[in-house]
Amino acid sequence: MNVTIIGAGNMGRGIGTRLIAGGHKVTFVDANPETAQKAAADLKAESATLDAPLGDVVVLAVWYGTNIEIAKQLGNKLAGKVVVDIANPLNSTYDGLATAPDSSSAEDLAKALVDGAKVVKAFNTTYAGTLLAGQVAGQPLDVFIAGDDADAKAKVAQLVADGGMRAIDAGPLHRARQIEGMQLLHITLQGTLGTNWGSALKIVS
Repeated sequence: MNVTIIGAGNMGRGIGTRLIAGGHKVTFVDANPETAQKAAADLKAESATLDAPLGDVVVLAVWYGTNIEIAKQLGNKLAGKVVVDIANPLNSTYDGLATAPDSSSAEDLAKALVDGAKVVKAFNTTYAGTLLAGQVAGQPLDVFIAGDDADAKAKVAQLVADGGMRAIDAGPLHRARQIEGMQLLHITLQGTLGTNWGSALKIVS
């Protein structure tokens, strides 16, 4: 697949690493063109600006709030695209969620998108360093996915699987509320566990 990653920071690079490992074409876009160019050079990918054509899948590897601003800025360019939201909508003190109880970052993003764009929540529970490795303690990463469009989720699940990870379908888009809440707990436990952003959430049986 042809994937555009908007945001060439640590998370964008981590996701890009896995997608490239899975054989997919990745193009980085960033507010700082030099950042996108460096990520592309380091990962043997491509870089572009927001004016360029977008891939079939667009990953918004940016903060909550910025994801919505970008969606509004891109407007009709996102029609027909699968838009992946990775944001964790943390409040200013990082001890709670900034979204309303009956919403989520992914649902807020969906409201800002044009008709025909399909939102999938994914990658918000995986830290950048674990994405670079693709595993923790010898176990492949679990990537929890939520969305209302089955085909869009299938595309994202394929990207996940091709990158050596396990996709877990958590259900419709409103399940992003629980996925984001789950990651809030995971974030707050980093100091308690001393895992230094190197842990992973995984379902075992």
